[in-house]
Parts: sequence; structure tokens; C-alpha cells
Amino acid sequence: MIAACRKFLKKQTSPRTFRYIRSCWWHGRYYLPQSLASAFITRSPSVRGPRSNNTSDLVRELQNVNVLAPTEMCRVMTRHESDKGQGWHNYTTVYSSLFSKLRDMPVRIFELGLGTNSPSIASSMRGNGQPGASLRAWRELFPHAFVYGADIDRDILFEEDRIKTFYCDQLDNSTIRDLWAQSELRDDFDIIIDDGLHTFEANVSFLEASIEHLRPGGFFVIEDILRDALERWRERVETVYSKLFPNHEFVLLELPNSANSCDNNLLVIKRIPVATA
Repeated sequence: MIAACRKFLKKQTSPRTFRYIRSCWWHGRYYLPQSLASAFITRSPSVRGPRSNNTSDLVRELQNVNVLAPTEMCRVMTRHESDKGQGWHNYTTVYSSLFSKLRDMPVRIFELGLGTNSPSIASSMRGNGQPGASLRAWRELFPHAFVYGADIDRDILFEEDRIKTFYCDQLDNSTIRDLWAQSELRDDFDIIIDDGLHTFEANVSFLEASIEHLRPGGFFVIEDILRDALERWRERVETVYSKLFPNHEFVLLELPNSANSCDNNLLVIKRIPVATA
């Protein structure tokens, strides 16, 4: 019903009017009730770090996030029509804490998955996406950042002030190599987010071909991990990645959300900074 109303309004109203109606609906249905509830109730993510280090600084920081409490990042993402803090997902509550020290720095941000609506593409949002929404929100939230993105849908690639996008098929290692060979992408990144094709195989493919491009102290995040895939991820982190990437910390998060018990889960990876004497 809500989806049908959304499609009707989007078709019948101007983009500006639609954004205003959408913002009012979101504030009334999500932001204000959640803000009130979070003053009395705390809901923390279920956080699973390595068995050998389940009380690291990263784990403790993530355990202290109240995913009920909407943030400025939630508002900005929603205004740009990203679903990261819209209600179905509440990742922005985590990102607000995780990325807070980077907000005023000249960081480099990369996100895979621009939000295609093409029905012929497996990662399609089926008309519910706004291509480039998250990239434009990152640009606003990080005023000194350069933001890059990639997608398998060539028709939605674009370039704007401090934003540039590229082609990538995350199931094809050759296109991932070609992606990172682009001159603008050769320097390492502070934040890399995989919001592309949400399958275990696709996520593994992109992660293993891209994690080397993360700066020390930087974060690599895989979004929308299906609940059914969490155990596969736990096993891979423990048996493969703990040995293959010893200078990285891997943490799985299950975010409580009454609206979404299906895929409101993250894998957060932090490259351990090099110790200085």
C-alpha cells in the first residue's frame, strides 16, 4: 500500500513536491517517534567480533550505538532519497558514530552500487531507487571529501562536483581490476561501502579484490547482508579472513529493526593503523 502510494505521488507531483511530501511522511512516521522513544529506550546492535578479540575498541564503540536514535546523517540520507537511514535500514545510526572523526577531513569515499532501477539488472531497486542518492548525501555530510562510486548499469553513471562514477561488475574480477586502475582511484580510501549486488558470492568477490585499497584506520562496510548468510560470513571471517588479512578487524552487526528482520545487517572492517613509536 505504501509503495503504491509512493509510486502514485511520484508520478503525479513535481520532484520538489514529492520530496517535500516524502520528508514530511518520514519525519512523522519515523524520525519524531524514534527520537522520542530513544530518550527512554536503548537498542544496541548484536555485535560479533573475532573470538580472540571480542572486546576491542571497535566492538565497544559499535555496542554503544543506540539504533533507535535518528541522527543528522539519517535526515541527510533520507532527503537525498537514500534508504540507509529511512526506516527499512538504520545504518546511519552506526555510521554517525563510526565516521564522526572523519566528517571535517579531506577523506576519500567510495561506494559500490548507485541504485539502478533497471528491471534487467539483478541489483535493481525496481523503481524505488534514486541513482546517486547516497553519493550526494556523502558529499553533503563530508564537505571536504571526494566521493566516487561504481555500478553495473552504465546508463546511470554520472559526474558532478566532487563526485565521479565508474563501471564495475562485482562478479567479474577483470572489471574490478580495471576499476581500481583508473587514475582517480589509485590512491587508497578512508571509507569503502559495498551496496551493490547483495549476494554472498558478489560481496566476497568485491571484498577480496578491493580491500587492499583501504587506508590504515579506514573502514570497509558491506551492507544488506541477508540473515541467512550471517553464519557463512562468520565462518569465512574466522577461517579465512583472520589469516588472509591479519591487519584488519572484522565485525558482524545485526541491527534490531521492527520493520526489517531480513537484511538489516552489516560487516564492518577496519584496517588496523600502523603503530607509531
